[in-house]
Amino acid sequence: MLEVRISVWADLDEDGKKRLLARPKLKNADDLPEQVCSIIKAVRNTGDKALRFYSQKFDAVDSNELVLSQALQQQQLAKLTFERKAAIDLAYNNIRTFHSAQLPKDIKLETSPGVLCELKYAAFDSVGLYIPGGSAPLPSTVLMLGVPAQLANCRRVVLVTPPGQPKASDIAPEIIYAAKLCGISEIYTVGGAQAIAALAYGTDSIAKVDKIFGPGNRYVTEAKQQVSKDPLGAAIDMPAGPSEVLVIADAAASPAFVAADLLSQAEHGVDSQVVLISDSQELLDKTVQAMNEQLLKLPRAIIAKKAIDHSRFILTADLETAALVSNLYAPEHLIIQTNQDQQLLPKLTNAASIFVGAWTPESAGDYASGTNHVLPTYGYSRTHSSLSLLDFYRRYTVQTISSQGIRAIGPAIITLASAEGLTAHANAVKVRLTALEKQSKQSSEFKQISAASK
Repeated sequence: MLEVRISVWADLDEDGKKRLLARPKLKNADDLPEQVCSIIKAVRNTGDKALRFYSQKFDAVDSNELVLSQALQQQQLAKLTFERKAAIDLAYNNIRTFHSAQLPKDIKLETSPGVLCELKYAAFDSVGLYIPGGSAPLPSTVLMLGVPAQLANCRRVVLVTPPGQPKASDIAPEIIYAAKLCGISEIYTVGGAQAIAALAYGTDSIAKVDKIFGPGNRYVTEAKQQVSKDPLGAAIDMPAGPSEVLVIADAAASPAFVAADLLSQAEHGVDSQVVLISDSQELLDKTVQAMNEQLLKLPRAIIAKKAIDHSRFILTADLETAALVSNLYAPEHLIIQTNQDQQLLPKLTNAASIFVGAWTPESAGDYASGTNHVLPTYGYSRTHSSLSLLDFYRRYTVQTISSQGIRAIGPAIITLASAEGLTAHANAVKVRLTALEKQSKQSSEFKQISAASK
């Protein structure tokens, strides 16, 4: 039986409110950076040898060729059922439809006469997609990362995923099929911090990439952070932590629906966090009862129950306060099941992905509605956005200034550069204006001479 404590928001002082909304401290957080740093160094120093060593140490795989050949991919694809293939097809089409609408457009305009400015987009040349494996391989994540990479026309797209069991090549056929739909054929059977190091720095088997995408455990997350700080490493999509969901529900919500949404997130892992906020004590009580009933039917009940142990059930005076609490928490996933959904929506500013109404489970966004499920967690949604097609591009600007243009803005540039004490900046404009004055004077003298000779 779940024993969930319900906190009354109005009864808490400021410190109590902060403690209530604090995320659970990550395990091994103190020595994690050092552990990951040593793994990254080993991969940089010994490459494939280190990757195979860690496959044995962490994944209990005695032999790992690292590269998943086309023949082995086809062998795994033969195991895919028609039903799962059709489900992946549907999800692929919806995700592609939504992300196709995000294709960026270059901008080209004159800011002043003769001053032409452009904003251009260029897809990353090579990207690495990290796909978690283990007890819950995620073909959905292949689609969430592979579709935008495909739409952006990244020249090289690399997929890494932890080795299968008992053989390294026993990768879930769903992952391989999703990769195939996205045009990805370069697949490697390596996971963890060592996979991130391989993508960031390269080995004999795995060439370096420009940017790394994808969720993972705390070792993967720490490795991504470390390589992103190294100029010789690789860029990353976003910082992240354990998965989480916050539900705002009132007395009109279905306790069974709310319970199902909370449990669907709790089963991700023991470090996941679920939060329920309501202005109805009855809804909170009935949801706990429904969770106990549904837990009995879940194969991952033990994992979900441990996650529920650090859940938060909060009673607020009204829904407006519930929205305030949600913004303070800044959840990865936010579900609204109230009679005032549309009125609440504009007030909910700090969430990575929002699910509105009784018929919109968070699972829809995880798999097949079309939005992306790679999201900032651990409060990062205050400052970071959900993954989109634009994350697979870099932006750059171009400016072309004519003689007319430099005459128009040159004096202002000289004034501003002089105000900042940057004389060489000012001089770069002065020499041009002087040259134009000289050209203008010579042109005028030539015209006078020509007129006189006539």
